Amino acid sequence: MATGKPGGLGIKTRLFQIIFESDTRLAKGFDVLLALLIFLSVGIILLDSVPEYHARYGELFFVLEWSITLLFTLELGLRIYCLDKPKLYLKSFYGAIDVLAVLPTWLALLFPGAQTLVVVRLLRTLRLFRVLEMMTVVGEGRLLMDALLRSRHQILLFLFTVLMLVTIFSSLLYLIEPAEAGFTSIPKAIYWGIVTLTTVGYGDITPITAWGQFISMMIMLTGYSIIALPVGVFSAEVIRALRAERYSDEACPACGKHRHEVDAKYCKYCGAWLDEETPDPGGSERSISQE
Repeated sequence: MATGKPGGLGIKTRLFQIIFESDTRLAKGFDVLLALLIFLSVGIILLDSVPEYHARYGELFFVLEWSITLLFTLELGLRIYCLDKPKLYLKSFYGAIDVLAVLPTWLALLFPGAQTLVVVRLLRTLRLFRVLEMMTVVGEGRLLMDALLRSRHQILLFLFTVLMLVTIFSSLLYLIEPAEAGFTSIPKAIYWGIVTLTTVGYGDITPITAWGQFISMMIMLTGYSIIALPVGVFSAEVIRALRAERYSDEACPACGKHRHEVDAKYCKYCGAWLDEETPDPGGSERSISQE
């Protein structure tokens, strides 16, 4: 049993460089092949839902889907194997998506039809942005997600206020409008209130009394007046995030997680040394078993 550091010739390090990184031709080829298999798998599910294609090519679709699922299961096993702290990776966004990508087909053994959920595999194609050197796009997406998370309290308060107003107005409509107008219950009236507030207006339920039409008008005006509030809150958080420090997309060699500050030397999730090219001056180099 020998020890080594990231960037050595150990099998775990080689697997990590191929699976988690994208700075070599082999790693980029791996990610592109993975994306092609994902698109093929989703395409199979889409075509298999068409009755005439299912009747003609159902057995072929079945074999192809299980073959791809077995490859994805093997790939997930390799991801776990080459990490020192795989539990942290499995708790991350990409780790959860990798697990969800293989579950539907296996669940289909117990729950027929569950394989339709393999469309979640499309989320795995987000790794293509790294391969195609489009990480600026991913960075902007993360910026928006951070802004959304920071404004979640204001948005939740806004949604609660809107739901409260809709419930009150809808209850009034239930009392005012006759049953033949479609307001047969308060939940049914709340459905109408939400459709009206969002200015969708399906027209399946319509108030017929003067007071009901007046309340409907007030709800529509309220919808137009408050729709800009969450947009303003979100925009303010985006502007604040633009001023914040940028992050690197380098994966931690120990846990596989991203989202570290550009000048970070240690992983903020597990404390591992991030620079694979130089040894850890603190002496906490990652130990890797080699064969």
